[in-house]
Order: sequence, then C-alpha cells, then structure tokens
Amino acid sequence: YYELKCHPIPNPEFNMMSVHLLQLLQLQLFWEDCPQAFFYVCVIAVGLSCAQRFRCGSSSQCIRYSAQCDGKVHCDNGEDEIGCVRLSGRSSVLQVQKEGIWRTVCSEDWNNLLGVSACQQLGYSRSIPFFLVSITSLFLLECGSRPQYSARIVGGNISKVGQFPWQVSLHHRSEHLCGGSIITSRWIVTAAHCVYGFADPSMWVVHVGLTDQPDNGAQSLTVERIVYHANYRPKKLEYDIALMKLTLPLIFNGFVEPICLPNYGENFEAGTLCWISGWGATEADGVDCVVLRSAMVPLLSTKTCNQREVYGGLISSWMLCAGYLEGGVDSCQGDSGGPLACQDSSGWKLVGATSWGIGCAMRNKPGVYTSIPQSLGWIHQQMEVRDTKTCLYWGFECSTG
Repeated sequence: YYELKCHPIPNPEFNMMSVHLLQLLQLQLFWEDCPQAFFYVCVIAVGLSCAQRFRCGSSSQCIRYSAQCDGKVHCDNGEDEIGCVRLSGRSSVLQVQKEGIWRTVCSEDWNNLLGVSACQQLGYSRSIPFFLVSITSLFLLECGSRPQYSARIVGGNISKVGQFPWQVSLHHRSEHLCGGSIITSRWIVTAAHCVYGFADPSMWVVHVGLTDQPDNGAQSLTVERIVYHANYRPKKLEYDIALMKLTLPLIFNGFVEPICLPNYGENFEAGTLCWISGWGATEADGVDCVVLRSAMVPLLSTKTCNQREVYGGLISSWMLCAGYLEGGVDSCQGDSGGPLACQDSSGWKLVGATSWGIGCAMRNKPGVYTSIPQSLGWIHQQMEVRDTKTCLYWGFECSTG
C-alpha cells in the first residue's frame, strides 16, 4: 500500500467518491493539509505509477519486476507471464525474459522452466526432456521455404502450385471470403474485418495447398477458435488482425508450408520488393478469381503514404503501405487477410496482412496492410498455451494441453 496525506474535500459526495477511488487503487488514506488540486493529482499519479515495479494491466496490482516472467502467475489475469519470449534480430535468436533480462536459449543459466515458458508462448502444449550438453549448432523448424516451386517459371501473374505454400483460402458457408497465411501447423493469420460478426468457428473451413477454386485434392480443415484484436472497430481501420486455430494440425508436404514471422526489432525498408497473392477480384467491384493470382509490389514509407494526396495521415503504426503510386497493381476485395510476403537471406517472412484501400489499383491509392512486425506481441500472446498445470520437473515428459 501507498500512503497519501491530503486535506478533506468540502463536498461530501466527492469526498466519498475519492475514498472509494483510493480503496480501489490500494492507497492508505491520512488527512492533512494540501491543496485540493494536488489531492486529485496525487491520487491518480501515485495510484497508477507502480514506481520501479510491474503493473498488472487488469487491475491496480503491482508486483516486483523479478516476479515477471518467472513461470508463476502473480497478476489476476496472468499478464506477468505474457510476452516473455521473442525471436531477436535477423539471426532469429530465441530469447526468454527473466527478471527483466533477455536470456538466449541454451545460455549458461538456461533451465527447464525457461524452456517450458518458451514452448508455451510459442503455442506448443508439450515439453520434452532435455539435458545440458555442449553443442555447436541448433536446428529450427523450417519456415518460409518453397520446396516444390521451381524458380525457372517466370512471367505472368497466375500463381503456380507451391509458389505460395502458406496461402490459404478461408471459406465461410462454403464460399471463399478471405485469404490468410499459415504460421504454424495450427494457426492462420488473417484480417479482423474478415471474421468480425462471423466469429462462429463452425461456419468456417480452411483450404490449403490449392491454386484453383475449388480443388478437391486440397487439404480442408475445420476451425477450433477465432480471435481478433480487442481494439478492432470496423470504422477505425486499425488493429485489423485476427487468428484462426485449426481443429487438427496441418500436414506440411512442400505444397503446404508455414511462412516465417518477422523477428522483434526487424525492419523492412521502403523499396523492398514483396509479393501479394489471393483469389480476389482483378478490378473494383469485380468477381473473385478461380485461380490464385500474385503480384510483386514495393513497400512504401509511412511518410509517403501519409502525404495529403495519398492517404492524408490515415496510416498509423499498425499499418503499412505497398504498391505503386501510379496504380495498376494492387490487392482487391477477396484478397483481404492474405499475405504480403517478403524474402530475405533466411527465407520468406510475413510482413503484412491485406487490410484496406480506396478502390483497387488506383493512382495514389496503394494497398494498406496490417503491420505484422507491429502485431507480433499480440500474435504470440494469443498463441500462448495456457495450461492448467505447470511443468516444472526435470527429466521426463509433461503434457497438459
């Protein structure tokens, strides 16, 4: 508890409200002389500061920083154990936060608890035994590759089988509605506006590994859960990000593969050439395509997109632009939620999810995409496995998910 000393306020109703507020903020009250204005500022500033401590977002509770990411839940809603894992830098180093310090996987002070925490926040429900040994290299689950695509096929914008193996078609009531991207065997990234008002998982089927609509040979999976960003509002444009969790895991076979998420702190510069793909219309108000189409587009800076003649300041940190200011190439309706994929030396990475625009391929109206680098924290938070038990034992397998 904090101690706050202030003079009583003449208005009895305001006085009682203030006492109630102090109780909610866990402040201990003592009456002494101080200006009324200072009283109000004191209550808010002291109650919300949690100086040199971690503040639980769902309450006024404050905990020690050393208790954050320690494998035990201290906040009422578990906020202290969220966002404790990241992939850092272009080298994709796995790190877990402990006592405010980011610790690299298999560092000298690595332990089983850190391993369990990492697996849970990356969406895995099982941990396996591990032993401390000397090694020279690590092998990660591959993503962002196209093993069944031949680079000798060039020209045109009709996609070939295996060219975009992370691309999915989201069907609502048996009709293609939006696109999406595979990021793990159980999780699909799409746009919030695709599922807003249609969040009943039983109404959706995810089709993967296809280029033509329909394709009876493609994998088709049902959806277990749908979640979109809590701050998304249809008229606000921001936070246009959603996830679908599949009922069963996908089978990766070269024609179906995950795309890598970018790493924390990784930037993609304006001018970087990336690819968009989808079954959307080829003109405004047109009908959806039956074949998967794709196009190369450059990333544009936020400064460029916020110019008066472009989007006049509408582009926030949750958005990014890609396309040509002269028009001619763009995503369109039906492409929503689909990938904006960029390639670097480590493979293909999901940089954006198709979100919105004015018209299709119009001059000074490039496509707008939800920024995946900005969304990373939210994505990992939703994927985190929340087991009812915590596996803290050495030397044997534990599964609760």
